[in-house]
Amino acid sequence: MFTGIVTDIGTVRAREDRGDARLIIGTGYDVDTIDLGASIACSGACLTVVDKGVDEGSNGPAGWFAVDASAETIARTAPGMWDAGRRLNLERALRVGDELGGHIVTGHVDAVGRIVSVDPVGDSVKVTVEAPASLAPHIAPKGSITLDGVSLTVNDVTDQPDGAAHFTLNIIPHTQAVTTLDEAAAGRPVNLEIDVLARYLARMQQARSA
Repeated sequence: MFTGIVTDIGTVRAREDRGDARLIIGTGYDVDTIDLGASIACSGACLTVVDKGVDEGSNGPAGWFAVDASAETIARTAPGMWDAGRRLNLERALRVGDELGGHIVTGHVDAVGRIVSVDPVGDSVKVTVEAPASLAPHIAPKGSITLDGVSLTVNDVTDQPDGAAHFTLNIIPHTQAVTTLDEAAAGRPVNLEIDVLARYLARMQQARSA
């Protein structure tokens, strides 16, 4: 489980495609504190650490960890996000006693959305995102949603004729500074995870109407 509070921005240093895609992700985390088999959310996708290490570089030691992303994971996440050089929002798994600063996040991407527009509003930016029809009923004003692994509050929702929904988010300067949302731009695909409560309520409603 996660909270959607990003604690590091990693970079895909290398990608090796074989049965799965082996990804080497550079990180500012102390890799001595990362166990093999640990879960780390990478821009909203929960992945398992299979290797780790520290390389000596011109700027000093640089930590990294490796994960395997299956074809299913790659197919269900934002196109291009696993390419070498891409920045990723990182969050380590929630531990008992940790502060729950965001909302309960599972690290399972529900769908890929698309940024429609980015508009400055004071020092912040208003980001409008299109969610597919499959997710539209589960997004509500003042509800929580995870965008590329970042816990955010939905401002408003506008249903579209094709069943999709446009919803807006306010990204404050701090969030822009500590996540990859400083790269938000119209047309960019993003990973979406709906509130876990919305998922269970939808399942209960489906079962009741069956």
